[in-house]
Amino acid sequence: MTEEIRTLEWLPDGGVRILDQTRLPGDEVYVECRDAEAVAEAIRNLRIRGAPALGVTAAMGLALGAQRLQASDATSFLRDLKGIADMLARTRPTARNLFWGLERILTVAEKHRDLSLPTLKERLAEEAVKMHEEDLACNRAMGEHGQRLIESGDTILTHCNTGALATVGYGTGLGVIRAAWERGKQIRVLVGETRPVLQGARLTAWELDRLGIPSCLITDSMAGDFMRRGEVQAVIVGADRIALNGDVANKIGTYTLAVLCRHHNLPFYVAAPFSTVDPALAAGTEIPIEERAPQEITSIAGISIAPRGFPAANPAFDVTPAELVTALITDQGVLYPPFAEAIQTLAGSSSATQ
Repeated sequence: MTEEIRTLEWLPDGGVRILDQTRLPGDEVYVECRDAEAVAEAIRNLRIRGAPALGVTAAMGLALGAQRLQASDATSFLRDLKGIADMLARTRPTARNLFWGLERILTVAEKHRDLSLPTLKERLAEEAVKMHEEDLACNRAMGEHGQRLIESGDTILTHCNTGALATVGYGTGLGVIRAAWERGKQIRVLVGETRPVLQGARLTAWELDRLGIPSCLITDSMAGDFMRRGEVQAVIVGADRIALNGDVANKIGTYTLAVLCRHHNLPFYVAAPFSTVDPALAAGTEIPIEERAPQEITSIAGISIAPRGFPAANPAFDVTPAELVTALITDQGVLYPPFAEAIQTLAGSSSATQ
């Protein structure tokens, strides 16, 4: 059995251990963050990425920051905790789960504000660890729901990284593929390289190689031709934020794949935990899109590939309209259009059980 990837974990002595994804696939290096600022740096610089992983990482970072607070009363403690949350929130603006993780820790802190401060700090750490455990269960549930959409013999095209590295373990989109493989379905994966940071080439290919799932790396520009030749049966991607109407923000290039799927009459699936849905946003036009440094475009591994000083645009995400999405694969089940109705129904039932 393949050894599970440990993307991140809470250290018993007070710290967060993170697999540094900027060093993959060459080196498997872990960094230990001993304060919230170190966690923020790891998130900002892509040492850890992927919406579900960012949710748990942000929660752990906030719980870690709480341990260091010297407040003498609950009011000042909560004020300072909110300041740490604001700092962590500024790291990656698009990923909904990051904000969801922070909100959950802040809610627990407010709910238990009457506890002694040492006990409250311990309670926040316990909540972050609980979220870690829940994420793994959530991913396995997604895999079980989604694998039913895959037939033996299918070739699935992926984009970015949606595996264990994007979560605390197992994965979202890649978790669906993995679940199908574990059930004996003979499948193949086409891995889109995912420019500019190459999460497909560096991370997804690394995971699939460890899992032993038949795969092939292609450039992003090859996707349409492989579809035309009949060598793709489905596309499965993840999501960083989903609006209430079902519009999906995901790694730049996702929208292009959705358009290609529509032209070639192929299913376009999005796999994400239901916590990726942002109840505050009615449509994808309201999703904030992170603009990253132009150097990610003009260089690869520190080597310049464009004229010095040449301008470059680098939006990290794009938005795929709901009408191009065949289904949303969530931990709560597979949702089909009309997504607005399906999401609102599921959101209502989730609230009722909390």
